[in-house]
Amino acid sequence: MSVAFTKEESSETAAETLLPDRPVSAHPNLVTLTGLKQLQAQLEEARAAYEAANCIEDVNERRRQQAGPLRDARYFAERVRTAELLPDPVSHEVIAFGSTVSYCRDGHPAQTYRIVGEDEADPKTGSISFASPVARALMGKAVGDVVEVNEQELDIISIA
Repeated sequence: MSVAFTKEESSETAAETLLPDRPVSAHPNLVTLTGLKQLQAQLEEARAAYEAANCIEDVNERRRQQAGPLRDARYFAERVRTAELLPDPVSHEVIAFGSTVSYCRDGHPAQTYRIVGEDEADPKTGSISFASPVARALMGKAVGDVVEVNEQELDIISIA
C-alpha cells in the first residue's frame, strides 16, 4: 500500500468526523433554573463522552467517536454561556415565562404546559418553548382569556 493512499484515506476519515455545528436559535436563550441545570449536565455528559473516546487507540475510530460529543460540547458550552436565567414568576395573575398554564382547546380535554426555554421544552413531559406559537399567544394573558392559535381557540382556565 502506498503512503499516498494511506494519507488520502486518513484525510477522508478526518473529513467524515467534522460534523456541522448544531443550529443555535436566534431567540434569546431564556432558561429556568431547571433548564440551566439540564444544560450544564448535558455539557458534562458531552465532555465525558469525548474524554472516553480519547482512550480509543485507533486514531480514525477515535475521531469518529469524538465527533458527536465534540459537536455537542460546543453547542452546550455556548448555550450555558449565553443562558439568561429568569426566576419563576411571583404572580399567577398573567402568564409569563416559567408559568404553568392549563387551557381547553375547542372542546377537547384540558392541557397543561409549563412555558420554558427552548432547550428545556418537551411537550411530551408538559413543557413548551416560550418561542412556540402557543406560548407566544398565551404570554401576558389571564385566566378567562381566549386566544386564537392556528384557527383554534384556547380558553385559559388556570395559571400556576
